[in-house]
Amino acid sequence: MLSIIILTKNEEQDLPRCMQSLKWCDDVHVLDSGSSDNTVSVAKSYGAKVSYNAFKSFGQQRNFALDHLDLKYDWVLFLDADEVATPTFRKAVEEAIATSTDGIAGYYCCWKMMLEEKWLKYCDNFPKWQFRLLKKGCADFTDFGHGQKEGTLFGKAAYIKEPYLHYSFSKGWGQWINRHNKYSTLEARDRLYHPPPFKAIFSNDSSQRNPALKSWLSRVPGWPVMRFIYTYIFNAGFLEGIPGLIYCVNIAYYEFLIIIKMRELRRQESGGKKKKEKQLEVYT
Repeated sequence: MLSIIILTKNEEQDLPRCMQSLKWCDDVHVLDSGSSDNTVSVAKSYGAKVSYNAFKSFGQQRNFALDHLDLKYDWVLFLDADEVATPTFRKAVEEAIATSTDGIAGYYCCWKMMLEEKWLKYCDNFPKWQFRLLKKGCADFTDFGHGQKEGTLFGKAAYIKEPYLHYSFSKGWGQWINRHNKYSTLEARDRLYHPPPFKAIFSNDSSQRNPALKSWLSRVPGWPVMRFIYTYIFNAGFLEGIPGLIYCVNIAYYEFLIIIKMRELRRQESGGKKKKEKQLEVYT
């Protein structure tokens, strides 16, 4: 009924928990991008089919998987190594596939963000959506910020409201901060040069509204502080104790990194223009 694809690089720590939750699926594919740890052997030990492709971007990697892997079924679910498919999520996915009409290209899925075994329902503004389940040939992906989003859809996208689990902090805060330092560079470029249309702020579709809000609010002075106040106080993140406070502080810091990198890009652009103007003055 369903093929599952997991993108990996050095995921020996998280992959066993993910694979354990997928024992019910007979077509699991791991697309690795050059792991130097035991990721590949772990994947094979759980019966996954392992392939390799050099990583360029998340959107490109997902499209490569769709185009080149020998998938057994028409329906394809993408999961990450630090995510877990619960029995209720599996049931919801199977029901969505069984009842899907010809006009459905795929489904947005949501997750429970887990920190210290606590679900950060309020801090993470649950539910948030990503396009993860699709019918082969009916959709592809495009890069957006540090990740990807749905690209061309030949049909409509519906929603699966039962969440999977996301252990984003499983490798520790040091790894999370290093990763998000890299992500913030990509996010800054996209928010500055490729922001969603302003009208998307008023969309009823949260998968369009939330990226638009963040892109345009990034231009407001004090946005990282505003993000903390909204998440921790107005969105009741304080109800989630110390884990909630830690998360809210770090997500505000992530927004701060994006802001200063957007500022840096503007200064570089302005400096480049002034340099060209001076060169033109010399030649004239």
